[in-house]
Amino acid sequence: MPEPITRGERYMPGLDGLRAIAVLAVIFFHLGFGWAPGGLLGVGIFFTLSGYLITDILLGQFLRRGAIHLGRFWLGRARRLLPALFLMLLVVLAWVTIFGPAQPDQFRKAVVSAIFYVNNWQQIAANVSYFARFAPEQPLNHLWSLSVEEQFYIFWPFILLIGLKLVRERGDDEVLRPRLALWTLGLAIASSILMAVLYHPSLDPSRVYYGTDTRAAGLLFGAALAMVWPSRRLSKRITPQARKNLDLLGCVGLLIIALMIWRTGEFSQFLYRGGFIVLSLATVMVLMPLAHPACRLGNVLGCKPLRWIGVRSYAIYLWQTPVIVLTSPQGPHGRSLVRDVLQVAAIFIIAALSWKFVEEPIRHGAIGRLLARRRRLGWSWATFTPQGRVVLVGLGVLFVVAIAGMAGLNKATAEGEQIRVKEATAAKGPVPLTPQQAADSQMTSCRRVVHIGDSTSEGLDSAEYLPNPKERIENRYREVGVKETHMEVQGARSIEERFEGEPNAQEVAEAWKAEGYKGCWVLALGTNEAADVAAGSNVGLAERIEKMMNIIGGEPTLWVNVKTLPDATEFYSEEGMKKWDEELEKACLRYPSMRVYDWAKDVKESWYISDGIHFTSPGYAARAELIAHALAHAFPAKGESPGGAHCVVN
Repeated sequence: MPEPITRGERYMPGLDGLRAIAVLAVIFFHLGFGWAPGGLLGVGIFFTLSGYLITDILLGQFLRRGAIHLGRFWLGRARRLLPALFLMLLVVLAWVTIFGPAQPDQFRKAVVSAIFYVNNWQQIAANVSYFARFAPEQPLNHLWSLSVEEQFYIFWPFILLIGLKLVRERGDDEVLRPRLALWTLGLAIASSILMAVLYHPSLDPSRVYYGTDTRAAGLLFGAALAMVWPSRRLSKRITPQARKNLDLLGCVGLLIIALMIWRTGEFSQFLYRGGFIVLSLATVMVLMPLAHPACRLGNVLGCKPLRWIGVRSYAIYLWQTPVIVLTSPQGPHGRSLVRDVLQVAAIFIIAALSWKFVEEPIRHGAIGRLLARRRRLGWSWATFTPQGRVVLVGLGVLFVVAIAGMAGLNKATAEGEQIRVKEATAAKGPVPLTPQQAADSQMTSCRRVVHIGDSTSEGLDSAEYLPNPKERIENRYREVGVKETHMEVQGARSIEERFEGEPNAQEVAEAWKAEGYKGCWVLALGTNEAADVAAGSNVGLAERIEKMMNIIGGEPTLWVNVKTLPDATEFYSEEGMKKWDEELEKACLRYPSMRVYDWAKDVKESWYISDGIHFTSPGYAARAELIAHALAHAFPAKGESPGGAHCVVN
């Protein structure tokens, strides 16, 4: 945090050092550095730090004046946050309008939702993943965290005022509020419990990652600290041993944070089942000595290089995702060291310019001085200095181009972007079709298909993963002769278990049979079967396959086998998936109408996202085409494919 402009507030340089660590971690995550898979935790550090600082400021106001001046507080927040945000949005809009790449409608919605600080909920409603590497990349997805913080700034003062009125403290001390801190910790624990309840390891965790309700815990832990560790109460007069203990506590907190950044990732179950609590508590451990004027850790983290980054951390965070996304031809992975260095340099240079010419002047009243000058001189063109005219013209051009971009007038047309996406998919490697598939089985006898799948099928018909409709699985099925496709896809779907009241695969199949459906079936299931059995289910793998085949009867059925990478979480281990695939091959010998597509043989490691279970856009494009060709090979338009010992489609 930069030095405060309000009298009575302390400047704590160590906090800027912590901000520097947090924003650097986020940059390392977006650059895809393998040694910092948990770099996204930098956002959690920001949350706890903001919760502490904002609550400390509000309680200071209440102590001095007996009230919290909401208008003054919100105006200060707007003056600090909005100008840099609006400038970034204008520049990014102008960039993609002139240079591309063309953005989906989600991009324009992200702009509007960012302006009103509801970006996180807009992305939740649009099912936008923070973790899957979509094509095209979206340069504004990182703004969700600013929305969470701004929502906190709006609602927390009201909640705090209610707490100050209702929660009575013991004694005459008007500064420390331990009882209110306990109530605040209760809210933080409730938020953490909600995260654990909503999280499911086989689903993309973006809902619990984006949600204000599930991420409020980080802010509230910081707020609780401010109630018992107010910066205005801390004194240099402490014993040397107490100072050493505090510094040691902070070092342990930093070590925990470093270990989590190094050893956890966005899909680690630990994070969503208590890990974020650990992160918040570790941040609190660091904040205590950094806020204390007697401790030495604040001087260490408040060294000039870290302080320089920390002061500009807001602009650095604003610009890091757009710079990385818009200057990476194939997204932020598969990078080169030279590009990484140039991108980081560009981020820092832009942030420095933003701080010097936008943020710092406005913090110190530049807008007020400008309006006073205009009231005195008027708004005619002649009254502006040459520098002022250049600024006005530049902002005007940016605004006009940005408005054109919001209207959809992008130089890179949607058709051109579809070509780019297809080329990017091809660059990942050609689809590995077998000679027999290519030569003999281009069309299928299946005219109707019910496709039942879990989360590994969600990207097959998603406009976010596959913006080109031709690459989606319905079109791929149509290419091989299928006239009617029914997609029954649900994250966390299992043959036996139900998730959040949604029907399991047996119930879906029974419903179609009850409606008199006659046709072919594609069953892209198995990841959750192996996981549920590994977790202790008493319904075995073979029994699950038998249940589905008994419901379907003798109709043509293509099972898609499964594979995960070694990095997948415990219950989704590669060994468990191999056991499922073996059971599929055994069952295939018993059912004449059953075939198995050997996806595990064809899939490439580069098609997986970092959880080792789900797929990138190129992966889903290849998966859609391969499954459709496997259907043509399994049930060809002419003749019959081999069954029995040869029923596995390669």
